[in-house]
Amino acid sequence: MGHGGGGALSAELIEQVFAPAYGNALLAGMTDSAVLHLGGARLAFSTDSYVVRPLFFPGGCLGDLAVNGTVNDLAMSGARPAYLSAAFVLEEGVELTVVERIARAMGAAAETAGVTIATGDTKVVESGHGDGVYVTTAGVGLVPERVDIRPQRARPGDAVIVSGPIGLHGVAVLSVREGLEFGIEIASDTAPLADLVATMLDVTPDIHVLRDPTRGGLAASLNEIARASGTGVQLAERAIPVPDAVANACGFLGLDPLYVANEGRLVAFVPPTEADAVLAAMRAHPQGAGAVVVGQCVTEHPGMVVVATGLGGTRVVDLPLGEQLPRIC
Repeated sequence: MGHGGGGALSAELIEQVFAPAYGNALLAGMTDSAVLHLGGARLAFSTDSYVVRPLFFPGGCLGDLAVNGTVNDLAMSGARPAYLSAAFVLEEGVELTVVERIARAMGAAAETAGVTIATGDTKVVESGHGDGVYVTTAGVGLVPERVDIRPQRARPGDAVIVSGPIGLHGVAVLSVREGLEFGIEIASDTAPLADLVATMLDVTPDIHVLRDPTRGGLAASLNEIARASGTGVQLAERAIPVPDAVANACGFLGLDPLYVANEGRLVAFVPPTEADAVLAAMRAHPQGAGAVVVGQCVTEHPGMVVVATGLGGTRVVDLPLGEQLPRIC
């Protein structure tokens, strides 16, 4: 299970098994989506599988995740998502009303995101050989000219911006899975981010890096960026937007919010000369109203993420080994 958690074991699996088998220059970029040149167009192409349990949770369901997750992976390359595919693996015995709810949620999410589900597939496996419903979506979108967004472009001095409060999705899923109550309902942040990204690119096409911190949370995303670019990341603990409900839940469960999954947030590395304007544009958008600068890219400690604590010390935020919360996206 740890190999699917988005941490060090996931990286090991990719680097030692998949990359050697498929090795090519496009895959070597290790981005959320590949940027392809095809027929004179620049296309972003991405695929992802969704295995959340339970299928329905506060703020969303498997259907929302399957659309928003792939839309957001495309957007992290600067693309305008256009078309998705949807493949279902259904376990024998799952009620058709459940499948219908998920399909309708996907249709509504696609309409909100401005994409079309254009093709798909369905398979059924025997009872006991699945987990109700699994969904795989793939998507394509157009990447504007002059946009070059990838983790290798992080530069010392870049402002590190998070688009809003973190940790909501992972805690929302865990709360219903385990029947936990934290005094207030915590809803998932699942949402499409392509329009927010387009708003940011209207300010400047020179955004260096975008990443949606899903599995492994903000910590995993920042570590991947630091390692890919050979730079360091310095965070200010007090600037990181952790809602009180998430902080309390994580304290109770012994979790670090930096490692908890998000499904409607992005982290951006923006040149210092453009940071204020990009931040203002993000805050004017519904999906970026809570955007804050949480740190910067630095020359010190290359390949590492370090947090300045509220007590004046520092701590290293390493790549997680496996996963804290299984089956959350």
